[in-house]
Order: sequence, then C-alpha cells, then structure tokens
Amino acid sequence: MAASNNPLLQESELRDPILFATGVGKVRFYMFTNDEEVSKSERDVQNEKPTNTNGKKLAEAKAAETGTAAVIHTTYGDIHIRLFPDAAPKAVENFVTHSKQGYYNNTIFHRVIRKFMIQCGDPLGDGTGGESIWGKEFADEFSSLRHDKPYTVSMANAGPNSNGSQFFITTEKTPWLDNKHTIFGRAIQGLDVIHKIENTRVYKEKPEEDIKILNIDII
Repeated sequence: MAASNNPLLQESELRDPILFATGVGKVRFYMFTNDEEVSKSERDVQNEKPTNTNGKKLAEAKAAETGTAAVIHTTYGDIHIRLFPDAAPKAVENFVTHSKQGYYNNTIFHRVIRKFMIQCGDPLGDGTGGESIWGKEFADEFSSLRHDKPYTVSMANAGPNSNGSQFFITTEKTPWLDNKHTIFGRAIQGLDVIHKIENTRVYKEKPEEDIKILNIDII
C-alpha cells in the first residue's frame, strides 16, 4: 500500500482525466471530463443527423458489371454479340465480369454440332468445368425471349438452375430449348465466323483443331 503522503497520489487526485471519443455515424468527437466548474450551458447539445452507414456501404459497394454488347475475338475471326441485361441481368453480369477478367481467354469451342450450336466457356475444355463469378451455380432467368432464330446466345447447363460459365450460340431455330436455357444475347455480326466454326471437322462433337476465344471485349 502506498504511503498517505505519496506525492504521486496527491498529484493524481488533482488531475482531471479527460476522454476523447467519436460516435458511430457522427461527424464530431466528444470530450468527457469530471471538472464540475464546466458550465452545463456551455456544453454542446446539438445533434447532427446520423450518417446512414448502411447506405454508405451500399454506395461504396461495387456496382454490378453489365453491358449491352460484346465482341468475341476468336482464332477464326470476330463475333459481335448484342446482350440483354434487362432480360437476364445475372447471366449478363456473369458473362461481362468473366470477360473483363479474362476468364474466357484462350478457352476453346469444345462442343460443335452442325445444324444446332457451337459451345464454349469451359476453362477445362471438355465440358465439365467452369463456374460463375459467384463461385456457385446461379438460377435460370427465363423471359419472353425465345430460341426462335439462329445466333441466339444462351447459358449451357446441367439441369434447372445450374448455370456456371459455359454458353453456346445456336446456328438454327431451337424452340425445344425454350424455358430450359437462359437467353442473354444474340450474335449480330460475324455470322460467317459462327458457321465456319460450325462446319469444322469434329471427333465426338469436339473440333479436331483447337478453335480458341482469344479474348472478349465488352462495349
């Protein structure tokens, strides 16, 4: 126990501890003191409207990637795609984000069937790989769009709500795919490139020669 005449204790009794603090959602700081001489009338009693921290976090969150057009640069030429973000926002966001991040770069058209479609988007190149930007499968997005004309761009899947990264471009009308595959775009230029890929020699639906996506530009 310290002696009663300890000068350190005597000095501490004379001190007024002061605490400075901030508040969540506040734009000011606060001072707390035991000094009884401070007049209450002089204290700041004004309150600002708290900042909406949830709104701030949402504002700071990165906006979803989207776009209305894309150019797929392949070893056979360029394919221009019109995208439908209103009809399939998740599918377009997935495609656009993957494209911007180079996910599809140097992947091949791994499945080609004449009078039907050309398929790509699998980094493994055998139809078993690929994932969405969320790291899991995402839900189908069916709209009024139909597979009623060739050059329709749709998500490949393994059943309902199993979309990942793979997609295909039809070369004919394919109405049996309606409400089974999410349509998120249509090819509008480079149709000759699509048919060139469609007519390449294949073995068990896989082109004998690797036909690659070099990269994809989002417009």
